[in-house]
Parts: sequence; structure tokens; C-alpha cells
Amino acid sequence: MAADPYTTLGVSRGASEKEIKSAYRKLAKELHPDTNKDNPKAAERFSDVTRAYDLLSDKAKRAQFDRGEIDAEGNPTSPFGGGGGFGGGFGGGGGQRGFSGGFGGNEGIDLEDLFGGIFGGAGARGHGAGGPGGFGGGMGGGRSRAAPRGANVSYRLSVPLTDAAERKDQRITLSDGKSIDLKLPAGVEDGTQMRLGGKGEPGPGGPGDALITIQIQPHAFFKQDGDDLRLDLPITLDEAMNGAKVKAPTASGAVMLSVPAGSSSGKVLRLKGRGMSRKDGSRGDQYITLEIVLPEDDADLAQRLEGWKDSRDVRGKLGV
Repeated sequence: MAADPYTTLGVSRGASEKEIKSAYRKLAKELHPDTNKDNPKAAERFSDVTRAYDLLSDKAKRAQFDRGEIDAEGNPTSPFGGGGGFGGGFGGGGGQRGFSGGFGGNEGIDLEDLFGGIFGGAGARGHGAGGPGGFGGGMGGGRSRAAPRGANVSYRLSVPLTDAAERKDQRITLSDGKSIDLKLPAGVEDGTQMRLGGKGEPGPGGPGDALITIQIQPHAFFKQDGDDLRLDLPITLDEAMNGAKVKAPTASGAVMLSVPAGSSSGKVLRLKGRGMSRKDGSRGDQYITLEIVLPEDDADLAQRLEGWKDSRDVRGKLGV
């Protein structure tokens, strides 16, 4: 018998949806198998936590549990058995597969609220439909359970940083050898979980799901800063002194950037809407830091500057 789901999540019976989600988010990140590979007890707790959240995040099931109509596993508490739609419990096995090992299969776990992924199809949570017995078919009917679904299969998908910013479709080959184009969700980030309903191992009660973990690859010159991207852009001395139009790379391709006359190294310019994807569908910004690159052993420049001295106290604010 599973423990009381409120106790498992550490929340009160009157907890709000936001409090339940927050408690689950904290525990799931702490106990996830990928970060506790040497701690099997953490994996067990992770399963308990996700099972509890799966029940309490469903308004109808939470209400039934609070009224004592179902137990912590989602099964009817009536001694007469029943076919009310919860006989399947939280079934569904878990498998491991993927490009770099994956994480353990999750029995009916819905990670959408935790990781912001995309989850497909009816039945993705693995709740079985009750049979015709119980209260619907007479007092003598026994408890009906749906056949178990196939195992979930886990994958890791490496995505270039610029593709994540642009939400470009990614091709992935599943365990059955079929390749599909995966559409990245808004706000995709490193560690985002995506679920493809019915793309796991086959089983008597239908196939399991494919669970895909997104890994965003570092970029050669872009750096991610939350929803924004940052770039150090080299410019010449004459471009800094006189101002210029220069090409600057973005995740969407090169653009022409206006460098103001008299720019110093360290000056930051902003390109609006050229950053990472946000959950609301908008994008962050790109910040460009100018870096003046002086030529080495340029006799002409040395001759032009001979006898010239900048008399400003440029280090005065540092107290030296």
C-alpha cells in the first residue's frame, strides 16, 4: 500500500495546486535517478514522489482520494471491486535505452509540470480503464485491471545551442529504427524532458512511451545567459573611433550592426529578440560586447600616433 500522497510530498491536505507543484519540483530534482545513480533508495523515493504527484495533480482523483473513494495508488477502496476507471492503477513498466544511457523508465510518471516537455496522446499516464464489473455490473463483480503497458524507453538528444534558440526540428531515431522530426517546445532548455506517447516498447495493454531528455551543446562563441545570448565581437581601432557598420553573428544568421563612433572596448550593444526561446513563445535578447583589437607591429599606426598622448585620467575612478 502506497503512503499517503500528501505525506510523501510533504504538504498539507489543504495545499494549493501551486504548493503541490512546487513540492514535487523540488523533490523530483533532488531524487531524479540521473543524479542519484549510486543511490537506489533515491530512485524508489523518486517513484513514490511522482506517483503521489500524479494523483494529487489530477483534480478529480484528488477529490476522490480526499473522499476516501480511492487509495493512494488510485484503486477503488470499495470491498466490492469496481470498474470505475481506476483498476489499472499506475501501471506501465520502465526501460532504459538511449544515446548515452538514459535514465530509468518511469511508471506512468508525467514530468510535464517539472520539466516543461511535450507529452503525447491519451493514456500517457498509464491509468488503466476499469472493467464492466463492480458497481456498474453488480455486487458480485471482482476488481478489473487493465493489461500492463509496454516499457518506456529513454533517450538523450544533443541539440546545438543555436537550434534550441531557433527551435529547429531535430531528427531522432527510435528503438524501432524509425526516424522522426521532433519539434522543440517553447522555452526548451538543457534537461527539458519530452514524452512521445506510444513510442516505447510494445505490451499487452499497448506500447509504453519514449522519454527524451534534451542536452543543449555549448557553442564556440555564443554564451547562454538565462533567456539571453552573449557574444564578444572584435572590432578594429578605426571602426571604434569613427563608427561603422559591421557584420555580427546571431543564432538566426549574420546581421549588420551599427558601432557608434567613439566606442570603447567593453561597450555592450543589444539586439532585441535574438536570444533563447521563452515558454511564452517570445525570445530573449542578444548582448554584444565590443572588443577593440589593435594591430601588431603596425609601423604606419605607430607613426601616426607618435608624439600624441591621451591626457584623460581613465583610472581615476579606481582610486589610483
